[in-house]
Amino acid sequence: MESEYDDRCSKIRIRYAIIMKINSIKNQFPIFNNYPDNKFLYLDSASTTLKHESVLSKLEDYYSKYSANIHRSVYPIAEKATNEFERSRLTVSKFINSKSEEVIFTKNTTESINLVAYSWGLNNLSKGDIVLISEMEHHSNIIPWQFVSQKTGCSLKYIPMLDDGTLDMGAFDLLLSNKVKFLSITHQSNVLGTINPIQDIIQKAHQYGILVMIDAAQSISHHKIDVQLLDCDFLVFSGHKMFASTGVGVLFGKYDILDKMNPFMYGGQMINQVGLKKSTWNTVPLKFEAGTPNIAEVISLGAAIDFIESLETVNIKKYLDKITNSYLKILKNFSDITVYGKQSICIKEEPYLERGPVIAFNIEGVHPYDFCQIMGQHDISLRSGNHCAQPLLNKLGTNSTNRISFHIYNSVDELDYFEKKLKKTITFLR
Repeated sequence: MESEYDDRCSKIRIRYAIIMKINSIKNQFPIFNNYPDNKFLYLDSASTTLKHESVLSKLEDYYSKYSANIHRSVYPIAEKATNEFERSRLTVSKFINSKSEEVIFTKNTTESINLVAYSWGLNNLSKGDIVLISEMEHHSNIIPWQFVSQKTGCSLKYIPMLDDGTLDMGAFDLLLSNKVKFLSITHQSNVLGTINPIQDIIQKAHQYGILVMIDAAQSISHHKIDVQLLDCDFLVFSGHKMFASTGVGVLFGKYDILDKMNPFMYGGQMINQVGLKKSTWNTVPLKFEAGTPNIAEVISLGAAIDFIESLETVNIKKYLDKITNSYLKILKNFSDITVYGKQSICIKEEPYLERGPVIAFNIEGVHPYDFCQIMGQHDISLRSGNHCAQPLLNKLGTNSTNRISFHIYNSVDELDYFEKKLKKTITFLR
């Protein structure tokens, strides 16, 4: 009994230390310094996260101390820039457990998906082949595959959703066949917060020889993703959704697949030899990184990942579950508010969410645009619209929702202020 008590006390101390550490993190995001009254609520992290001080410091250091191009010169600041850039590649590869040469830098998740669609899809798909995506995808994981299907004659099919916002896994099983050549699916919905069972999906797809790409833009900052364990063929995500700057994204691909793919863009750095009639390409990953990249932004991504790892994704996830659960409880107190997607469940007084830190909802008789505009006047930042997921919203029977989303700079201390302004705004708009 004593050992069980000591163990329980130890877990409580660890949890308390984690909470105290995360509670102090808000001070590390300089944007909050502009709101000394502490009434600024940023609830739009699914769109883009705020920037951590270490990220801003890296950006300033690059532009003020060693602002040179990379992979081209041997003078000191150019070598410094190259080393910092490649150090970020190593940081990313360790973060997702890949080989460093399997990490390609792009400008965002959208470009990463397009790279695969152009370089692999256009050259490997033909009439009779099938590409699978789901009904909950972001437009950036729909339109490229519509384009590929039009150009190659392959079919594009959708894994349907159930009424609770989760994938219809029975329908998914029926869609699998030897004709399916590629599957591209989100890990977490940017509207519903649904967390898809990607490990199970990948295993089932691989039984048919299907290549699988995972869109981890919404999950990478609070879910531990190990590409070796998942065995995904491609993984894509953006830096700006994980505290880094805008303008940097990542494409992971298995080396053997990348090595056989054609370049996506052509120009400097991606070449080996250039002749008047013919050219040859550089090795992976440089083959896919044409021209001068977003150097400072890539370097900032390394700093953002260091920050995330200092907290550990498992701790971030637990913290965000509690925040999300708390906001869900507030919204569910309003009979005229419809919350979309899976709800929370409690296990041993700990909130366990079958959804990520994103909540989409509508208020009866109140247009989302009007609601978000008035809430913005109270310094509460949230989003309205279709969230680049029109097919999903059509499935929900609406063309627009409010959306709130969270990260580690949010806290339960905000809840009273949010609820107060929520009530006030609804009353005002009616």
